Amino acid sequence: MSQAPMPDFSSSVKLKYVKLGYQYLVNHFLSLLLIPIMAIIAVELLRMGPEEILNVWNSLHFDIVQVLCSSFLVIFISTVYFMSKPRTVYLVDYSCYKPPVTCRVPFATFMEHSRLILKDSPKSVEFQMRILERSGLGEETCLPPAIHYIPPTPTMDEARSEAQMVIFTAMDDLFKKTGLLPKDIDILIVNCSLFSPTPSLSAMVINKYKLRSNIKSFNLSGMGCSAGLISVDLARDLLQVHPNSNAVIVSTEIITPNYYKGNERAMLLPNCLFRMGSAAILMSNRRSDRWRAKYKLCHLVRTHRGADDKSYYCVYEQEDREGKIGINLSKDLMAIAGEALKANITTIGPLVLPASEQLLFLLSLIGRKIFNLKWKPYIPDFKLAFEHFCIHAGGRAVIDELQKNLQLSGEHVEASRMTLHRFGNTSSSSLWYELCYIESKGRMRRGDRVWQIAFGSGFKCNSAVWKCNRTIKTPKDGPWSDCIDRYPVFIPEVVKL
Repeated sequence: MSQAPMPDFSSSVKLKYVKLGYQYLVNHFLSLLLIPIMAIIAVELLRMGPEEILNVWNSLHFDIVQVLCSSFLVIFISTVYFMSKPRTVYLVDYSCYKPPVTCRVPFATFMEHSRLILKDSPKSVEFQMRILERSGLGEETCLPPAIHYIPPTPTMDEARSEAQMVIFTAMDDLFKKTGLLPKDIDILIVNCSLFSPTPSLSAMVINKYKLRSNIKSFNLSGMGCSAGLISVDLARDLLQVHPNSNAVIVSTEIITPNYYKGNERAMLLPNCLFRMGSAAILMSNRRSDRWRAKYKLCHLVRTHRGADDKSYYCVYEQEDREGKIGINLSKDLMAIAGEALKANITTIGPLVLPASEQLLFLLSLIGRKIFNLKWKPYIPDFKLAFEHFCIHAGGRAVIDELQKNLQLSGEHVEASRMTLHRFGNTSSSSLWYELCYIESKGRMRRGDRVWQIAFGSGFKCNSAVWKCNRTIKTPKDGPWSDCIDRYPVFIPEVVKL
């Protein structure tokens, strides 16, 4: 007789619920342990009569000196604890620059300009076309006015004009949203990687809005697309030592002086991906802002791989053989980004992951070390730690790689893909366009946790974790106000031009 086949375990048992049960058991272990202990104490108290309980109470003798000393000790320890506890830092609100329609660069326009500018290099034009077809960008991304000229006019005046346009518009909108007055700004941080004029961009903002003479101002340059989170880190540190203060961060990238007109393929890539954008963010440590602030900063982790030569040179501004300046993107960029991400999540994981995931990761690590090095390492489920993900919209390959490595769904990376499609790579400000997308979709609820991940030259990987203070209503204005109903859109692998 033939033996009956064994039942399929995976189909007969709901493994999903087994996993959920395991997570609940590990994450609530202490609570589950306390329940029987409390039950035993309650039963013992019920067994004792009122007289026995009273006798136990009377047997406890309290000396007035002991009571006073104990009270003083409790008050002293509480005071030291609350004074040494870091100040809570809030993100009150932010605004994102929305480029005018006149700056729009459809694919046809971009390619026509490329053919005219690079008329002696048809292979470079064809290369740019192939990159654009697979870039994930849409037809509504924008470039500054100076790049629309043929040939482009990357002068200092045009670059300053772009900076004034994107920064002042974002600042004006922030003032309108928050009711903040220029005189109320205690700390100003401006980050722009590739354009660093004299006087600085932070000085330009101070001059425009006539900010106080004792303002603490900083101008960060050369730090790449992750400079926005570096600015947040700097603001957090300053708010720890300056009580009752407001900090305004401006994150942008000025495109005008950085349009590459040569033939090096690695240096033509940024032309296809980078677009204009800016964001202004208000952070505060004031207790009065707790109720109106959108988010609370929970963690910020920075990883710098600059000691490694490959990492240092993978995003490098240089001159080509003809003396034309551009940004050289290495073919090893994705591998280097993966290593930086691995180092970053190793640090941030213990801070945010539930105990169940940390235990599985530890067991996997021990198993690989002791038993079998060929075991696949366990990838923690970060979806248990965060409701929303804002992955820097540096390019389609960046988003694809992080979605694969972190095992995220299409919805988790939707904000990043749609931001890349609608606005392109806006460098350090892209994370704020993505956060605005989530809000515009009405998905942000009180208690939700957001993970912002950014990569930058150097090579750096930076992470910030925010917790939503209140359910956020769908904004009626902002960069997504006129198009959010059309999103998400389907983005094909290749758009034939």
